[in-house]
Amino acid sequence: MYETIYHRPSSVDEAVALFGKGSDSKYLAGGHTLIPVMKQRLAAPSDVIDLGRIKELIGIEASGDGIIIKAATTHYDVATSGTVQKAIPALAYLASLIGDPAVRYRGTIGGSLANNDPAADYPAAVLALGATVKTNKRSIAADDFFKGLFTTALEDGEIITAVSFPVQAKAGYSKFPHPASRFALTGVFVAKTPGGDVRAAATGASQSGVMRIPAIEAALKANWSPSALDSVTISDNGLLADLYGSADYRANLIKVMAQRAVTAAG
Repeated sequence: MYETIYHRPSSVDEAVALFGKGSDSKYLAGGHTLIPVMKQRLAAPSDVIDLGRIKELIGIEASGDGIIIKAATTHYDVATSGTVQKAIPALAYLASLIGDPAVRYRGTIGGSLANNDPAADYPAAVLALGATVKTNKRSIAADDFFKGLFTTALEDGEIITAVSFPVQAKAGYSKFPHPASRFALTGVFVAKTPGGDVRAAATGASQSGVMRIPAIEAALKANWSPSALDSVTISDNGLLADLYGSADYRANLIKVMAQRAVTAAG
């Protein structure tokens, strides 16, 4: 690893100030992306600013007809939170599937969203649930947040502070995991609002990252049941093809995982 200056700020404002002082600063959340990249000498930040000990970025709370999960909250805490399990059990279930115990104890929801790995689990939930990503500067709707592979609407130095999730009438998640990394070869999150609207998002399948699935949304809005998707055809246009599965294979996985997610949602 190259020489870098490590900082442990106690507030968001302090973190932002430190970021601005460095010539090539990077924020550190759980460290599951930045640290390996630094070890491989693919990144050499002048300053590493650890957000993990900032108290205002940690915690989960109910808020009206939704829940707020602060950015430095770990996957483990989301998975085991009584508040999340009661309000949006599918979100707690999703968090329980991320990586292994070591990853879940250290990884954070904010870090996952800021990195926007194309096979990460949280982006599918954020997009399907119509969540709002809150930063130290503004609030960003889920549909406006994800911009492509490892790309988001975040500006340089901007920090995710929390994510606001609205409670749904029904929600479910299912993924086909890579056997080693536990990332999603394909995962689908489905949600039905109290008003009857449906959103569905897939992760791990597209060349451009997390995406909504209009064909599945339309079918489930007309009939919320796994069988409603029997006649749906998912195009393989723009889907990933690699050693682990062809584009056609992933197109089929989107449909199958969506059906399983609906079954899980009830």
